[in-house]
Amino acid sequence: MTLSDNAFPDAPRPPGTLLDARLHLLDRQLLDSGGEPVGIVDDLEIEGVDSDDGPARVSALLTGQVLITRIFGGQPPRSRLQPLAWATVRKVGTVVELSSDADELDSLWVEHWLRDRIITRIPGGRGAAQ
Repeated sequence: MTLSDNAFPDAPRPPGTLLDARLHLLDRQLLDSGGEPVGIVDDLEIEGVDSDDGPARVSALLTGQVLITRIFGGQPPRSRLQPLAWATVRKVGTVVELSSDADELDSLWVEHWLRDRIITRIPGGRGAAQ
């Protein structure tokens, strides 16, 4: 009997998709359903860490305005991070694609405020250059 690549059965896999949080999720860019950037994944909400019901699961991605803590270090206050339910994640790849539109996300209020109050007042700030 000779051994080939198909001689051994595949190892059993747990149901669902197994992701490495640091490698596949943290600091990844978030894109809305139209492909527009809406932020980055700053942290995760994880459930089932202390239970014996199986592996822990990501329940939400946390995003927000945490530039100051990225520059000077430390943890951003939990109040600065907005959760995006894991159910809104459509695809995880080089970016994290969401199934919701950017206007539906509450985490973008700062960007919307800046766009509406400051950027549109700059000459050429109302649209892309032709």
